[in-house]
Amino acid sequence: MSAFHTGPDRRALIRLMAKSAVAGAVAGGASSGFVAPAFAATRRMPRPDELQGMPRSLALSVPRVETDVPLPPLSDQIGGGRVSQPLSDAPTTRRVSSLRASGEDAPTALPFPFNRAGYSIAEDLPEHLRPWRDRPKRWADITPDSATSFLDAEGVVQFRTGFGQPGYDHPVAQIQFGLSCITSYRTETDASRKAMFLLRAEAQAQRLIDRRVEVRGAWYFPYPFDYTHSTHSGVDYRAPWYSGMAQGEAISLFIQLTQLEGVGDRERTLYRQAADAAFASLLRGDDGDPWVVHKDPSGYLWIQEYPGARPGTGDFTYNGMIFAMFGLWDYYTATGSELALALYDGSATTMARYFPLLRNTRWHSYYCQTHRIPAPTYHQHHINLFRQLHHQTSSPDFAHHTDILTDDFPSPHLSKDSTVAFGAGTHTLYRFDTKADGGWHSGRLDAQLEVKKVTFERATQAPASMRRRIQDRGIHYLIDAGAYKGWWVGEVWPQSFLRGQYLTTAYQYQRTLTFPGGNKGVDVYRFTEDGTNASVRTVSFANPSNAPTDRRAIVNGRPMFQISAGALTGYWVAATSVTAESGPRLSRSSV
Repeated sequence: MSAFHTGPDRRALIRLMAKSAVAGAVAGGASSGFVAPAFAATRRMPRPDELQGMPRSLALSVPRVETDVPLPPLSDQIGGGRVSQPLSDAPTTRRVSSLRASGEDAPTALPFPFNRAGYSIAEDLPEHLRPWRDRPKRWADITPDSATSFLDAEGVVQFRTGFGQPGYDHPVAQIQFGLSCITSYRTETDASRKAMFLLRAEAQAQRLIDRRVEVRGAWYFPYPFDYTHSTHSGVDYRAPWYSGMAQGEAISLFIQLTQLEGVGDRERTLYRQAADAAFASLLRGDDGDPWVVHKDPSGYLWIQEYPGARPGTGDFTYNGMIFAMFGLWDYYTATGSELALALYDGSATTMARYFPLLRNTRWHSYYCQTHRIPAPTYHQHHINLFRQLHHQTSSPDFAHHTDILTDDFPSPHLSKDSTVAFGAGTHTLYRFDTKADGGWHSGRLDAQLEVKKVTFERATQAPASMRRRIQDRGIHYLIDAGAYKGWWVGEVWPQSFLRGQYLTTAYQYQRTLTFPGGNKGVDVYRFTEDGTNASVRTVSFANPSNAPTDRRAIVNGRPMFQISAGALTGYWVAATSVTAESGPRLSRSSV
């Protein structure tokens, strides 16, 4: 990206222009680039002592290796709990429809005032960044049959507790199955497969419509089984129960079906009606039953994945709320509803406000606000979800949150060609109590088993199979072959680091870096196209000065930003040397 986005970030850029004028910096809008302020700069070779025994050929080369981190599979909404058949006097799946109550008008206003920061919705997202486009259904998985999942005679996903056990409708599982089929439908070129993806998606939608509960002028999608979570007190339900996650995701399913060319006019009308009715459930507060939306005592809006038994209570689950927000994004971009925009703004405001409670510094983030239990299986989801909030809002707030979560506990995935460079000198190696593959084990807690020091007369390299944070320690690499296989070494640039570029986050909307003033020297690096070398410059500024960035990555063991415009275009700078635009930049208000 060579120009700033013309959306909400422009206001921040105007402020930055004024702030940087003294230093001679000019940050333009969409039609103008970044012009670097006057600085003292010299082209130089690193001094020998700077690299501490690491030759330039290793320290300043970036091997081109495949580094994509696989997206974690969607977690089971009812994992970690107990599912059981409903009590005899509870409505069965077949009787749920009899609970419909008609005659109440759909709501036409927000349920209550709540805090809003002014977050907008970026409607110009490219197709691949829109909600659920990262979750295609593999053709091999079109007909699931496992101990917990199968298709019934109508092609609808059913949950069961084991082979031979009864199946239940599971709204979130059905919705996500349908959405992944829609994603595959959009890109499938084989006509028969394309038709099957659509058939499966429509079957899930029709089941939701058939089993809906109409009450309070809205449609709710019931869970027809009892459910109790083993560790999250308060998540103890008797059928039928309801989830804000399902209500929001259902909006995405219905809206996205209306956008497919293979859907007939009658079905398209039905799906739009269903989307409107599901959206109406997010306009009803906790002053009636059922409910999935409320505000906390501080005035922040919540869409509860697990509503509590009493109004205003719940699990305050982060990922479930963000998934529900995707439905608001889909609904607004399809309809232009100002109510959907207001709910999205309020939800984004809540996520930004409570990010410090989601974060678990230098470890796995917390699953929910109520219980604050670290969630290793959800941490990578949080990274991906906050990245999508950045895409959907164009706000640097959520890009900053993504960076923080990535550094707290980065994905441990490495390509098979990954290599750790060791500088000449003495290094400390460790053995930790982990899973067999080096992963974290909840019962072992990365306890230190053994430590030793090794000395290399010259720089050397070793293959690595994992890069992850060790509990209560820093980032370490697991050596995968040779004399030190099974030992870990800490990430300390330039003494020991993973060669290459990893964990790249490409910002859909450029962020602003601020270089320090006071003529403090900052090194910037420009790597050659083939990654074999780099030029280094030292820049300094009398006053703090700005430059745009379009990506962040771990480059040779250091978090770095790439500058995307101006005299330093293409150069990388260490994250510790600059400040990246982040944090609240819009006034909070209750509307």
